[in-house]
Amino acid sequence: MKTIEESVVTAMDGNDAALYPYLPYIMQDLWEFGADPDIFKALIRKHCDHYSELRILDLGCGKGASSVKLAQTFDCRCLGIDAVKEFILDARIKARAYGVEHLCTFEQGDIRERVRTLRDFDIILLGAIGPVLGDYYQTLSTLAPCLADGGLIMIDDGYIEADPEYSHPLVLQKDVLLEQIRESGMRLVDEVIMDKDYINEEAERIFSKLHARCMELIDKYPDKRHLFENYIKKQEEENDVLENKIICSVMAVGK
Repeated sequence: MKTIEESVVTAMDGNDAALYPYLPYIMQDLWEFGADPDIFKALIRKHCDHYSELRILDLGCGKGASSVKLAQTFDCRCLGIDAVKEFILDARIKARAYGVEHLCTFEQGDIRERVRTLRDFDIILLGAIGPVLGDYYQTLSTLAPCLADGGLIMIDDGYIEADPEYSHPLVLQKDVLLEQIRESGMRLVDEVIMDKDYINEEAERIFSKLHARCMELIDKYPDKRHLFENYIKKQEEENDVLENKIICSVMAVGK
């Protein structure tokens, strides 16, 4: 099993665990840098009722943007868990700023361990965190006990349409993905395909902030220049994948 540092860096599109302690600095200008909370909102409105009674689990919550905005919209309770202490501190500050600190609980922890004891959530969010819990079969099998009857797991991710000439170590072909969902005993309930223009704009917005902070770190730690330059390069490569190679979507999966 990867260390938690390796898993977090991978989820942030990096490939060197040495980057982990610098992530709070690199991400300091960003609150939303994963999933689009508006898509989660739309799916909840479509598939749920009794909004204020919902219990939402936000795994790899980052700085809590999805939890805070869902709590504000639906007056529901959210539990967000992330491994990065500074992200959790920022999430708590945002919850207070948005007036939902009584609805949102944020914990620092390893979601791979924490999910073993969590139960009866109506919605589980996986907001662009990658295969932290394994492939789709492993992820859904692990999370099934955490889900209440009739609940949904909402996964912000990407997949490759039938294309035998392109592969990515962290992205599945869609037919493989769907088969893994079926093997887990679950089903694809709904899917929202993300607009390419939105993806491009978000990628550029996030990259500009990351690039500026990485350049500052290069000035501050010239002996680690390669670490930060490599992360910039990896971000450029992943943005090309998002914009040109894969389909980005939010999938709602249920039992």
